[in-house]
Amino acid sequence: MLDYAAKLTQTPWAMTADDLHAMREAGLTDTDILDINLVTSYFAYVNRVADGLGVGIDDYAKESGVNKRDRSHQPETPTN
Repeated sequence: MLDYAAKLTQTPWAMTADDLHAMREAGLTDTDILDINLVTSYFAYVNRVADGLGVGIDDYAKESGVNKRDRSHQPETPTN
């Protein structure tokens, strides 16, 4: 699973049916493989968008008022 995710992230053009076969041999279902693919692809997409815009986590934290260590800004969880 991790080899698949790393390969999809680093060299997506090199993916082959053998990559899927190895995961099926390890007991993963097609749904499992799809989940791994979607999560890996989503993180790659989001990181490329952020990198392309020059956005880093520190930039986001400054603009949103988030202090990485102080989470007191978060709203309380509503209780019923």
